[in-house]
Amino acid sequence: MADTALSAVNPPTKDEPGFVRAIGLFDGTMIVVGSMIGSGVFIVAADITRLTGSAGGLLLTWILTGLLTISAALAYGELAALFPHAGGQYVYLREAYSPLWGFLYGWTLFLVIQTGTIAAVAVGFARYLGVLFPSISPNTWIIHPIALGSKLAVSLSVQQFVAILMVMLITFLNTLGVRLGGGASR
Repeated sequence: MADTALSAVNPPTKDEPGFVRAIGLFDGTMIVVGSMIGSGVFIVAADITRLTGSAGGLLLTWILTGLLTISAALAYGELAALFPHAGGQYVYLREAYSPLWGFLYGWTLFLVIQTGTIAAVAVGFARYLGVLFPSISPNTWIIHPIALGSKLAVSLSVQQFVAILMVMLITFLNTLGVRLGGGASR
């Protein structure tokens, strides 16, 4: 804590190696809350209720997953204390199994996991924005479906277009700097 306060008063110069501490406690907390809770509570609540058959089933599911999340957070806290290096899961897999597994996880995270998550959140945002603005609909086409085979078609709806624009906007904001990107997450 004292180290964080000291670095806020005396930020590292451009010649010093290391990370720039540009995110404060509030921004860091909001990033963690956003990645743990995120928009999933809005997107999957109806599906969970439908599968469990009741609101009580939904609450029980959230309680169980909350307990699992606390367990995972405690485990990650221990791992972070054991391996205080940048890289998170990459470092943990590299140290536990081999550099190959860290390497494979890093590329899978970059090419599949994060991109899929970003796309799902953007589509969820566009879907809920479509409730407020009915013109943002999955059935309003910019490019009508073009059949590429018996089971494959390419199309672009207004809802998909809004999702693409949101990904581009958030990406652009994040390229402008850590402070602005952190502020946009509020």
